Amino acid sequence: MIPVLDAVTSFVSALLPRSMAVGRSGPRGEPSPSAVSPTTSSEATVSFRPLGFQEFLNLGIPPREMLLSPILPERSLSMLYAPRGIGKTLLALSIGLAVASGSNLLRWSTPKPRRVLYVDGEMILSDLQQRLSEISVGLGCQIPNDAFRILAADHTEGGINLATQEGQSGIERLLEGVDLVILDNLSTLFPNGSENAGDAWEPMQNWLLKLRRSGRSVLFVHHAGTNGRQRGTSRREDVLDSVIGLRRPDDYSPEQGARFEIHYEKIRHRAEGVGPFEASAKSFVSENGVSGLAWTNRDLVPPMLTRAAALFAHQHTVREVAAILRVSRSMAGRLRQRAVEEGLLGAEDGDGDHDVSADNDSARNLGIVRLVPPSQRLGQ
Repeated sequence: MIPVLDAVTSFVSALLPRSMAVGRSGPRGEPSPSAVSPTTSSEATVSFRPLGFQEFLNLGIPPREMLLSPILPERSLSMLYAPRGIGKTLLALSIGLAVASGSNLLRWSTPKPRRVLYVDGEMILSDLQQRLSEISVGLGCQIPNDAFRILAADHTEGGINLATQEGQSGIERLLEGVDLVILDNLSTLFPNGSENAGDAWEPMQNWLLKLRRSGRSVLFVHHAGTNGRQRGTSRREDVLDSVIGLRRPDDYSPEQGARFEIHYEKIRHRAEGVGPFEASAKSFVSENGVSGLAWTNRDLVPPMLTRAAALFAHQHTVREVAAILRVSRSMAGRLRQRAVEEGLLGAEDGDGDHDVSADNDSARNLGIVRLVPPSQRLGQ
C-alpha cells in the first residue's frame, strides 16, 4: 500500500500551489520542506541592526532647532484642535506665514525663515485668499513666493485624499526643501471612516512618522468633539510632540470674532514659563488702505472659571455666582459644570439653595464682592 499512497500524494501535490503542497513527515516526524510555508520576500529582506550603548551615544545627531518656539521643533508631529468656528484655520495660516517669513507671532518666535507647505482641505478659494492677504499685511513683511506654498482641495481636480497611497505619494513629491507641512484639516484630508477607531488611525500615523523620519515637521488641524476634547481616538496623541487646544473664553460673545484661549495640553520640550494665554485677531486698515489682521494676546488672570470655582467652593449658589460675576444664571451653571469636569470643584460644592458668604480673606484675594443674606447682616 505504501507505493500507492506515495503515488496519490505526489499527484495531489502537483495540483496544489507550492505553499499548500501535501508533504510527508521527514525524519523523526519533522515536516518535509514541501509542507512548510515559504518565507515571503518582504520577510526575507527586513533586517534590523541594534546599536550598542556607546555606539549610540557617539552618533553625530544634530540638536533639534525650533521652527516656532516653543511649540514647533524640527522633525516633530503636532496637533492644533478646536471647536468649529473658533478660528483654528486663521491661527494655522498665521503660523504658516510666520514660519515662512521668520516673523514672531503672539508669544512665539521664529529663529529663521523656513519653507512651508500648507494643505487645505475645505476652504473656499476666495476666503482663503482674503485671509492670507490680511494675515500677511498684519505681519508687516514680505512673504517669499517659494517660502509658503499652498495646495487647496478647492483648486485640485478630484480633491485631496491623504488616506490613500496615491494621495500620500503626491504630497511627498512636493516636499523638496520643505521644513513644515500643515494639514488642515484631519476630517477632510483623511476621509477613512470612523474617527473613533484606533486601527483606522494607524496607517495615517505611519505616514506621518515617515515624514518625520525624512526631516519634516507636520502640524495637523483637527476638530474638537462635543466634550471639548479632540474628536475621535486618543491614540493619535501618543506620538505627538505638541497638542494645542483652543477654547472659548467664558465671557465670549460672537461679535468679538476670533478670540480664544490657547492651552498647551502636551509639550514634550516644555520651556520654563510657558502657560496658557488668550489670543484675539482684530481687523484694521493700513495707511495704504489695505485690510490687515493683527494678533494680540494677554494673560488669563484671573480666569473667570477659577473665580467661579472659588465661589462655589465657598458654598455660593448658582444665583449668587451669577450676580457676583455679572453673568446669566445659565452661564454660571455652565461654569460650575466645567469646574467639576476639570477637577477644580467637587460635585457637591455650590449645589445647594442656601446662601453662604465666602471667607473674607479669600474673597478679597479673588476680587470678589460678597453677597450676604439679610438674616446674616449686622444688627438684624
